[in-house]
Amino acid sequence: MFTGIVSGTGRVDAVAPVDGSEAVVLTLTVPGHANDLGLGGSIAINGVCLTATTINGDVIDVDVMGETLQHTTIGQLQPGDRVNLERCVPVGGRFDGHVVQGHVDGTGNLLEREDEGNWQRLRFSVPLELARFVARKGSIAIDGISLTVTAVSEATEAQQWFEVGVIPTTLRDTVLGDREIGDAVNLEVDVMAKYAERRASFEALTQAAASSSKSVDAQEGN
Repeated sequence: MFTGIVSGTGRVDAVAPVDGSEAVVLTLTVPGHANDLGLGGSIAINGVCLTATTINGDVIDVDVMGETLQHTTIGQLQPGDRVNLERCVPVGGRFDGHVVQGHVDGTGNLLEREDEGNWQRLRFSVPLELARFVARKGSIAIDGISLTVTAVSEATEAQQWFEVGVIPTTLRDTVLGDREIGDAVNLEVDVMAKYAERRASFEALTQAAASSSKSVDAQEGN
């Protein structure tokens, strides 16, 4: 589990396809993030939870499956690209962001970027199937960064979007400052919203079944 508080940035050194599969091996330099990582340890790269398979000082390898390459921006990474880094939360560690699993739900694109004095307003597109989980004042992870949603599109709009406000420190210390209009980003919606919808769907089924049972009982009583 992660919190969306990016602790530094790293660099992609190499992207090596794995023969006979859709997978790749990413080689990354992750300054200060491999000290106690350990083989098999988890690290979030632009919000995607990946497993360290080799470690040599500050240089690590991670295996990336075809599924991850297809549904996140990891497949677009090239040598030299800067990436956000976060280690998983240790037991008893400080929890400053929100619950981030490192399981990216989809991608969006940067639509607008406006200076608002000492901060910037960023607008991103969001897939229709994820838009229902994004609420004003709720939390969302963008490239692994925990941010608060400041505005959302109406449900009837053809293109769904949301906005966040970003302070200069976040722009400087994460890859969000590098993003240009049209760039794709990883999105992970609040897991609590997904659980709430899942529970509500089963409650609706239970209520429908109960209503049907009452109707049958009433008919038999007649």
